[in-house]
Amino acid sequence: MTAAVFGHDGPWTEEEYLSLDETSQRVELFDGSLHVTPAPTPRHQRISRKLGNILEPAAEQAGLELLEAVNVRLRPGRIPIPDLVITDPVNLDEPMIEADEVHLVCEIISPSNASTDKVLKMHYYAAAGIGWYLLVEQKTGALRLYRRRGRHYTEHSATKRGEALRLLEPVRATIRPEDLVP
Repeated sequence: MTAAVFGHDGPWTEEEYLSLDETSQRVELFDGSLHVTPAPTPRHQRISRKLGNILEPAAEQAGLELLEAVNVRLRPGRIPIPDLVITDPVNLDEPMIEADEVHLVCEIISPSNASTDKVLKMHYYAAAGIGWYLLVEQKTGALRLYRRRGRHYTEHSATKRGEALRLLEPVRATIRPEDLVP
């Protein structure tokens, strides 16, 4: 993949992006530019798995899908890879999920990438019409749930250790920070 990335001239198209080889790094497409980050840490992946284990039965009960680290097309040329998404039932063999199929997107905040999750992606997800955005702090497991209002998110709830986030939409689930981070 390295030769393909560094030998490329000009903005990236979706077709060029999708033709890249698989890699251990996360490669996202934002308006013709690639955003490359290292593979997530074991702590990040542990949180993702534990959160997925909580949300998956709730998604299935609601007739929805829980997916991890998939391409989500927010609009042409804008394809992030969220940590977790809850979607309508989708074709599991397609390379991308469309934003209008996504009900909730979750990002586990990496210290080296916090501004991308808290600002850039938050703005992009809201503009794409995704109803709910959940942010998880890696160190503490603290949860911040945002609900879309117009083209922006407003904070719906903040949950710290010793408290519980009770999701009622788009699925019913209870998440405790200490269940995600020991």
